[in-house]
Amino acid sequence: MTAEPTTAPRDGESTPQHDRLKPGAIGLVGVVFMVVAFSAPTTAMTGNLPVSVGFGNGVGAPAAFIVATVILTIFSVGFVALARHITAAGAFYTFVSRGWSRIPGLAAGVMSMFTYMAMEAGLIGIFSVFAKQAFAEQLGIDLGWPVFAVLAAVAIGALSHFDISVAAKVLGLVLVCEIAVLAGTAFSVLFQGGGPDGIVWDSVNPASAFSTNGLAGGIIGLGLLMAFWSWVGFESTAIYGEESKDPKRIVPQATLIAVIGIGVFYTFISWMTISGNGIDRSIQLAQTDPFELLYAPTREYVGEWGVVAFEWLVVLGSFACALAIHNSAARYLFAFGRDRLLWHRLGEAHPTHASPWVASAVQTVITLCVLAVCLATDADPYSELFVLVAILATICLLIVQTMCSFSTIYYFHVKKEHPETAHWWRTVTAPIIGGLGMIFVTYLMVSNMKTAAGAASETLFFKTIPYVVLVLLFGSMAVAVYWRSRRPDQYSRIGSTVFDEVDDTVV
Repeated sequence: MTAEPTTAPRDGESTPQHDRLKPGAIGLVGVVFMVVAFSAPTTAMTGNLPVSVGFGNGVGAPAAFIVATVILTIFSVGFVALARHITAAGAFYTFVSRGWSRIPGLAAGVMSMFTYMAMEAGLIGIFSVFAKQAFAEQLGIDLGWPVFAVLAAVAIGALSHFDISVAAKVLGLVLVCEIAVLAGTAFSVLFQGGGPDGIVWDSVNPASAFSTNGLAGGIIGLGLLMAFWSWVGFESTAIYGEESKDPKRIVPQATLIAVIGIGVFYTFISWMTISGNGIDRSIQLAQTDPFELLYAPTREYVGEWGVVAFEWLVVLGSFACALAIHNSAARYLFAFGRDRLLWHRLGEAHPTHASPWVASAVQTVITLCVLAVCLATDADPYSELFVLVAILATICLLIVQTMCSFSTIYYFHVKKEHPETAHWWRTVTAPIIGGLGMIFVTYLMVSNMKTAAGAASETLFFKTIPYVVLVLLFGSMAVAVYWRSRRPDQYSRIGSTVFDEVDDTVV
């Protein structure tokens, strides 16, 4: 059955003829590609793994991925329970609004929207650095990073103008190549029995995740943080529910496939990377030449061509990640526009492609503005823009994920919606464990924030991060409370568009 949305009143505003994204545009594989590309496997391995190995829990980094996989899988159990009954491009915004209350729901939406909007500029920042290096070293073309950044932003905006299937095909191609190169190196190490220390089995002992494993100056929390950080974006499966062929089935399946699949893949790749280099060399490379942590075993076990391919895939992977983030940001803007909480035209779908074309164009302009500020202030696009945006975004998403866990319990056991789905494990115990896990990771993030930021911790941007988070969280709630008291029509629109394929009504 094709569901029609129930939306908030228009209050006399001009109503766009199209306010629904293209249903049935992508299937299960497309959604999984969008989410895994968001996680950017090559970027996560080249950027996060060296920090874990060199400064976190040493050779226990793969075990940290195991712990993260378990906690995030448990969280996902409650998340997908909501996804089976609530379908909308607003994802967390709609989940918390409908599952719990519009007051925290507005905060969840604002924090999620802000996160994705800022993250695109951060990913384009790291893309531009990788692209500048690759073009200069391999093609002899030396251009400034702003050139690559602007080209990427424009290309992403152009791809996102069409329906989601176009972006999914591009992301799918890049993702397959990323997986092929990473897996090629890993299996080569495995089949040859590892490096000087053989296969390092201690790396996959879960207890190693909670130890520095003899690493001088290692920080356990930093190692765990890097593992969880590598999953940012997995929850975006729900954003594409409205455009998937069977959201009640596809969103839950895609979420669990993405979480577990990413976890198994990251664990295996990091394990074989350490085994290929050997224990001492892994730590040395992670601390002195981070990229070589992955390049060295690729060169030794695959060949120099593998390193060249890897360098280009880091460029393409960061571009694919920025494209996935752009699509998420555009859909949050679209959801807010359709609910008439922002400029109403943001909620307009393209008459031909049924894409959030206005929201996408606005997101492109915002990204270009952020990049312009970065250039004007002479901020480094990698060590400052990317790193600090990633820290801010991770804190915001962790808070929203915690709110989503509470919303699951509230929806099924306080509001008593859909009693056929309510269950002691999936709608009570799993959300509690998942929520506590998110709180624990938030603690890790906050307590290791300065270390994760590195030299950028001295910047004004870094010092304002806690205040930005507090303003987004409590400022949004204050606005919702004001609307409830003084503008009830506006308040009623929060999270108001939901597609229910059971009876075509708002749940």
